[in-house]
Amino acid sequence: MARVTVITGGSTPERNVALAGAGEVTEALRTAGHEVTVVDTWGGALGRDEEQDRVHRVIGLEPPSLEELEEIRRTELTTELTELPVVRECDVVFFVLHGRQGEGGQLQSLFELVGLRYIGSDSMGSLLAMDKDVSKRLFEHAGIPTPNWGLWPMSQAALAKIGLPVVVKPSRVGSSVGLTVVRNLEAMPEAVIEAQKFDDCVLVEAFIEGREYTVGVLGDEALAVGEILPSHETFDYQCKYTASLCEEIFPATIDETLADELRRLALAAHRALKLRDFSRADFRVSSDGRVFCLEVNTLPGMAPTSLLPQSAAAAGIPFPELCDRICRMALGRK
Repeated sequence: MARVTVITGGSTPERNVALAGAGEVTEALRTAGHEVTVVDTWGGALGRDEEQDRVHRVIGLEPPSLEELEEIRRTELTTELTELPVVRECDVVFFVLHGRQGEGGQLQSLFELVGLRYIGSDSMGSLLAMDKDVSKRLFEHAGIPTPNWGLWPMSQAALAKIGLPVVVKPSRVGSSVGLTVVRNLEAMPEAVIEAQKFDDCVLVEAFIEGREYTVGVLGDEALAVGEILPSHETFDYQCKYTASLCEEIFPATIDETLADELRRLALAAHRALKLRDFSRADFRVSSDGRVFCLEVNTLPGMAPTSLLPQSAAAAGIPFPELCDRICRMALGRK
């Protein structure tokens, strides 16, 4: 049994996703025999009653408003997190945080600086994976196919080289927040404005018409391939967190050759970004069978119905065991 502190919440658009996942992770870790305390970055350590009120929730159709998040940010704990007794005295910290705040490497750097053990990728791997422009450059270097892309602003010639339609999205935000599929040039300015609400770095990427797949990685093993069938054009925020708007099939009903290739590329992307413990890679496969890696998530959603846990379950790893194995990998490090 280990003393685990789950740190969650945050002030990114994925705050509610993190809180919901933290509730599930906490229950799973307790089922596995660990002593667990929950810390919200907005308010600190939670008692059991507060925990029930705050982390067991429905995610909702829309992320919190930017005004709500700014209000949280003003009084949120940052460097003070490492001074909390439940953080300093635990055996391992389990991050359930999303977006740049949790996955961008800043918190990981802080915890490394003060010598506290935590799950997941280190600060360097987190930083590389969070920045989609940087990660795609590393994919290319490693021979991992990824859609053509560029950063806004770009010339007409550069945009023409990518070709319409394109996906316009914040480079360092998750859960498809701020994402727009642009099919004509007239729609580009509005799409860029929407993405810039969440990040000053905007990625313009070729939209791959085809089917969407995802693969979890645990340790040095690629898990089961899943297919995502959203009712919208893309796997957007609403489809991600509204069961009726998306069908997720694990394991995907595809031929073994394609499944092996997706698993191989997921593990290659995990290694190219220098990640550790676990991750989840997302892919598009075009109508002519070409595979493209879109991105890799270092702290993917952690409710049992999230994609990584479904990938693990299809590989024979139930959710409490998944959370326990992630903890034990971190506990095995000095």
